[in-house]
Amino acid sequence: MSTSRLLAASIAPVLDFVYPPRCPACGGAIAEQGGLCAVCWEDLAIPSEPSCAACQRPFGDRGPDEAAICAPCLADPPLHDGIAAGTLYTDVSRKLVLAFKHGRRIALAPMLARLIAARLPEPNADRVIVPVPLHPRRLWQRGYNQAALLGGQLARMGHGCMCVDGLVRTKPTPTLGGLGKKARAKVLAGSIRVHAKRTAAIRGRDVLLVDDVLTSGSTSTACVKALKRDGARSVTIACFARVLDEALGH
Repeated sequence: MSTSRLLAASIAPVLDFVYPPRCPACGGAIAEQGGLCAVCWEDLAIPSEPSCAACQRPFGDRGPDEAAICAPCLADPPLHDGIAAGTLYTDVSRKLVLAFKHGRRIALAPMLARLIAARLPEPNADRVIVPVPLHPRRLWQRGYNQAALLGGQLARMGHGCMCVDGLVRTKPTPTLGGLGKKARAKVLAGSIRVHAKRTAAIRGRDVLLVDDVLTSGSTSTACVKALKRDGARSVTIACFARVLDEALGH
C-alpha cells in the first residue's frame, strides 16, 4: 500500500468521528465517506443496452438490433463519436451534480468519475482528456472547473492524458435554458476554441471530452466542432449525467 493510502486509512476513523459519513444525495447515514446510501444507489438510472450505435441513447428492453441508429441521430447525424454517460439525469443525479458543482463538494469527483469510467471502453493512455471549459470569470467565481476535476480522475484511472486547457472560452455566455437549438448555437458561436498552444496535442488524437451534465448538447457540439476543426481524429463525450427524459419513461 502506498504512503498516501496508508495515511488516508489512518486518518479515516478520525474523519468519520468528526464528520460522520452522510449520503450526499439524501443526507442519510452511510458506512463510509465517498459513497451513497443503498436507496439512492438503487434510484440512480444507469443507461442500458441496447442503445443507439451513434450516441448510446438507450432503446429500452425491446429495442432494435445492436447496430441501429436512433431517430434523432438519423435526422441530424452527430459530430461526436459517441457518448459515455455514467447515469441518466434523475432526482438523485441532480442532487449529486448540485452538490458537486455548486455546493463545493469536490470530494464527490472520484465517485462520479468511477460511474463515467464504467461506461467507457478499456483504459487508453493514448487518448487526450479535455474538459468542457469555463470562462475565466466563471472559473474565478466558482473556484474550480467541475469538468476538469472529473477529467483528472479519469486520467488517474488510465483513460487518457489530461489536457486541462485544451479548450478555452473566449467570451462569457448566458444560461442557455429556454433557448431553441438555433438560438443556442448563435449564443455559443465563436465562444469556444482550441488553445493555440495545445493544437499539436490535439491534432490526430482521439479525444475524450468531459463534462458533468449533458443537456441539449449545444455546448458539447461547439466543443466537438472546435476540436475537430483543429484536427482531432475522434471526439467521445463523457459525462456523469445525461438528460434523456424519454429514456426514463416520463
